[in-house]
Amino acid sequence: MSNETITVTVNGESVTCSRHTPVAEVITQLDYNPQLVAIEYNGEILHRQHWSNTLVNQGDQLEIVTIVGGGCCQN
Repeated sequence: MSNETITVTVNGESVTCSRHTPVAEVITQLDYNPQLVAIEYNGEILHRQHWSNTLVNQGDQLEIVTIVGGGCCQN
């Protein structure tokens, strides 16, 4: 595995990481709770079972959506 540093876009911001880092590791490095996020990878929903074997490359784009609990309260 190469240690070359690359730039990917996460939620519209440039982020650097090592080339071929698994998406699951990128999520962890950015302090997201993997149990509470959904991932779009280069415009496509990336199902959780593929996070560990999908490797990022220069110019990839990730959108990470955090699941937030909540609901309606009655007064």
